[in-house]
Amino acid sequence: MRLRIGAGLVGLLVAIALIAPTVMPMSPTDMDFSHALRGPSAGHPLGTDQFGRDVLVRLAVGLRTTLVYALVAVAAATIVGGAIGVLAGTFGGWWETLLMRPLEVLMAFPVVLLAITVIAALGTGTLSLMIAVTAVYIPITARTARAAALKVRHQEYVQAAIALGAGPGRLVVRHVVPNAAAPVIVQATVLFGLAILLEAGLSFLGLGVQPPAPSLGLMLSEGRQFLTDAAWVVGFPGLAIVLLVMGFNLVGTHFDRSTHAR
Repeated sequence: MRLRIGAGLVGLLVAIALIAPTVMPMSPTDMDFSHALRGPSAGHPLGTDQFGRDVLVRLAVGLRTTLVYALVAVAAATIVGGAIGVLAGTFGGWWETLLMRPLEVLMAFPVVLLAITVIAALGTGTLSLMIAVTAVYIPITARTARAAALKVRHQEYVQAAIALGAGPGRLVVRHVVPNAAAPVIVQATVLFGLAILLEAGLSFLGLGVQPPAPSLGLMLSEGRQFLTDAAWVVGFPGLAIVLLVMGFNLVGTHFDRSTHAR
């Protein structure tokens, strides 16, 4: 049931992101002050914002932006962090000290503070945003991969491979990675929802996507002053963030339970 609900929510929002911009003729950035703050209607199903821009079109493009940023950031964090964690868990010793201690220092910082620090060092912009989100989640992925690799490292088939003379490369690629991948994939699914929330938060603070390009967090930031008079300007982007994060969390929880049940 969790998987169905989560996949349904994600599928619905992905469909909106893909279909709405092709069906609606409006541009997400063109302004029309004569139609500013119009409520939901046949021409504008989700209403318009303070600049007369269609909320549905901007919501759809913002969903695309958020999903792409989260996908790239989580994929990069999973690859880099997973590689670090697997090496640290498989070989231990000075390998573990060299690879994991700096990441443990990063984990001592709050996620948002660490992301803001990275953006402050690199400057605002889309590339800085993706690097910041990636840097935040590398330590978490590395820790999960290390724990999984440690568990696999002490299995009998791995010990047998070592006894038969398997080299480090073969040991990692053929034995450790395939059997340690499941927890890392589950972690990536959960992180996807968190990355969406982090991207929206950074954009809300003006540190992510820059106007006039649409983003869910940026739409919340720009429309919060009209909350009482035109609730749809912030209500629909906020609802999209909630449903998207909830969907990925439900999917991740389902696979997490399935992994632990084995």
